[in-house]
Amino acid sequence: MNIQVGDIGHIIQLAIAPVFLLTGVCTNLMVLTNRLARIIDRSRVLEDRLDVGSNDNYLNELDVLYRRSHLINVSIFSSTACGLLICLVIGMLFVGDTLNLTLDKYIAGLFVVAMAGLITSFVYLLREIFIASAAMRAHRHVRPPLKK
Repeated sequence: MNIQVGDIGHIIQLAIAPVFLLTGVCTNLMVLTNRLARIIDRSRVLEDRLDVGSNDNYLNELDVLYRRSHLINVSIFSSTACGLLICLVIGMLFVGDTLNLTLDKYIAGLFVVAMAGLITSFVYLLREIFIASAAMRAHRHVRPPLKK
C-alpha cells in the first residue's frame, strides 16, 4: 500500500460532500432533541398538575404530547441511522480509494438508504409539527383569554 500525498488529497475531496451532509444531519438531530426535551418538560408539568387534580384538558394535552414524542423518536432514529450510514459511506470512500477496491455500488446503495432515512426523519418531523400546530390552535380556544 503506497499512498502519495496527492492520493490523500483526492480521497479527502471525495469525502467532503458526505461530511457536509453529516453536518446537516447533526443539526437536524439537535433540533429534534430540543423538541423532544420541550415535550418531556411540558409532559412533566402536566403530570404534576394531574397529581393535584384531574382535568380532562391535561389528559388530552398529555395524549397529544405522547403522540408527538413518538413521532420525534422515530425521526431521531431515522436521522441517526442516516448519520451512521453516511459515516459508512465516508469510510468506504477512503477504503475503496486507498485499496483500489470497486465499492461504487455499495457506496451508492448506502447513500440511497441514508437519503431514505433522512427523508423519513423529515416526514416524521413535519407530522409532529402539524400535530403541535393543531394542538396549539385547539388549546387557544380552550384557555381563558389573558387579562391585560
